Order: sequence, then C-alpha cells, then structure tokens
Amino acid sequence: MAKGSSESRHEINAPLAHGATVLPLVTIDDYNNELRDKNGFVGDNANKKTFQQKLDDWRKRIRKFGDDPIGKTATAKLSKKKIEALLKGDDMEAAALIMGAVEDFAQDFAEVIGKFLKDERWSKTERIVVGGGFRRSRFGELAIARAMVLLKAAGVNVEVVPIVHHPDEAGLIGSVHLMPRWMFKGYEAILAVDIGGTNVRAGIVEFGKEKTPHFADASVWESSIWRHADDEPSRNGTIERLVAMLQDLIEKADKANLKSAPIIGIACPGIIKADGSIERGGQNLPGGNWESDSFNLPAALMKAIPEIGDHSTFVVMHNDAVVQGLSQIPFMNDVSSWAVLTIGTGLGNAHFTNREGAKRR
Repeated sequence: MAKGSSESRHEINAPLAHGATVLPLVTIDDYNNELRDKNGFVGDNANKKTFQQKLDDWRKRIRKFGDDPIGKTATAKLSKKKIEALLKGDDMEAAALIMGAVEDFAQDFAEVIGKFLKDERWSKTERIVVGGGFRRSRFGELAIARAMVLLKAAGVNVEVVPIVHHPDEAGLIGSVHLMPRWMFKGYEAILAVDIGGTNVRAGIVEFGKEKTPHFADASVWESSIWRHADDEPSRNGTIERLVAMLQDLIEKADKANLKSAPIIGIACPGIIKADGSIERGGQNLPGGNWESDSFNLPAALMKAIPEIGDHSTFVVMHNDAVVQGLSQIPFMNDVSSWAVLTIGTGLGNAHFTNREGAKRR
C-alpha cells in the first residue's frame, strides 16, 4: 500500500494522538461545537426528537377537525419503517401529514445550518454532509434536500447532501482515516468501534483495493451491534461486553485468513483529549462517569486485549461525528472546506479542511 513520496511525507507529518486536529488527509477546524442562541443550544432544533415533535404537532392539529390518518399509535412509538410506509402508501392524507413535518423540520434545519455557517470556522464551507440515523430514512433524505433548497433560495451557496455510506457503517469506516496509511502496510483490515447513547457497534473494516485512493471502496466486512439502552449496563459492564464483541470479531477474521492490523479505531461522543480521556460530552454513554479522571477507554481496551495477532494492540479514539465525517473523505476531492452534521439523539457536528494529499486521485 505504498504511496508517492510527497503524499507519504505529508501523512507522516500528522501526529498520532487521540482527538487530533491534524489527520493524514484533513485538518479538523471544529467539532462538537456547542453553538448557542437566545433559546439555548442551536443543535436542539435539529434532531430526532425535533422531527417527532413536528409530526406530533401536525397530528394534534388534524385531530381537532377529524380522525388522525396515522391512527392511535403515539408519535414517539412510530418506527422509521412505519413512517416510511405511510409516506409511500396509498393514504394521501397520512403522506401529506408526514410531508408537513418534513417541511417544518427542513425549515428549522436550514436555520440551524445558517447559524453554523456564521461561525468563523464554518464561513468557507462548500459542502455539508448529513449523517446520523435520520439520514437512513426517505423522509430524512427529503428533509435534507428541502433544507438545501431553502438555503439556496435564501442566497446561501452551500451544498447539503446525505452521507454516502450507511450511517452505521460510516461510523466504523471513518476510523481508517485516523492514522496514516503506512501503518496498514501488510494488512487488509482494522477493528473499529462506534459507541453511542443507544447502541455499541463493533466491526472489521476492510481496506478494499490497494490502488483505490483514500479507501474509497473500504467496507464493513463483519460487524455486531448491541443495543445497550435495553440493558442499562454499568460502565464496566459495557467495556466487558465490548471486549467480547471485539474478541469474537478477531476470531472470525483469523478463521477467514483476513489480515487484520493490530489497531482499534474508536468513535465516541464528546471532546476527546490527547490522552484518550473524555473532557466533556459523554453524559449519555452507558453507566455514566465516562468523563472521570480515573477512566480511559483506550487504555482499558489495550489492557483487556493487549495483543492482536503477534503484535501489541494500538488504539486511536476520536469524536463520533468526526469519525462519521471522515468516511466521506474519498468523495470530497472537489472541495476544500466541508462539514458533517449527524442527526440522531442530538446533532453531532465537525468541520474539515482538506490537506494537500486529500486532493490526490
């Protein structure tokens, strides 16, 4: 997986550290931006709960004058699959009701984007990629497209597009960009982890073809998911379960003769310090107290899995929105300044500037 000398030198200059702002192919200008306005956190106006509130409001208004076409199921209990079915179904009133919520959400989302773009670190943004669970749905994609139309109509020249990879996989695939490519020489894949407020995902990310620039065809070879929100585990219990998930993946790679590097990339909410501790933003993680001075997730994993194959385990951790955004690097050759917004329980965010090597094909 050798590169040209210019690009290799460029990557070597990127320091290896948790939560680094300079990575092999991008500089991270901003992440976990806690932007506020007079009403509080700006991101609170564009998340999963916000869309549910919009839809619920439309349903309440409809009920004043007749039957609710969606029925009696509480809005909070409507699955994405159910909403998708209603949007695509034959009941035009139900579909129109959902479209009303999409329109309202898109307007708020466009306003949120506009406020981020006023931040100096976001002022030169050419493209915003939208990830997170909301993007996985048709109604989410419609809201994203509608927000871009509203911004264009208001004279804001920025492209807003859905993230290319499935959001669940993007949060794993992005880990390949946390360290220089030379570290993967002789290997075919790495282990990756994405820890959220509801789920823990662990997977093996296969690099793809050697000649493909910037891991453009990297993919999740195998993965597992644990919905920890159903079990309400302790922090230590979470680590034990995660270690078991990783060990199972290591065994599967060994049996398949897949050469996995002794590296684990971690995506985790919050501000990540250089030593791997979480400064703030980890309050929704399972069991609590992840921001404790006496706890360090990378260190805990290296202690539990000291070796992968014949080599010592190496762990790199960064913010989950950052990692999801990094998965988009192969598709950002035509811009210099770009960002990611992840719509889920909250609104994750990160802003990037391509380094010289990112523009190579």
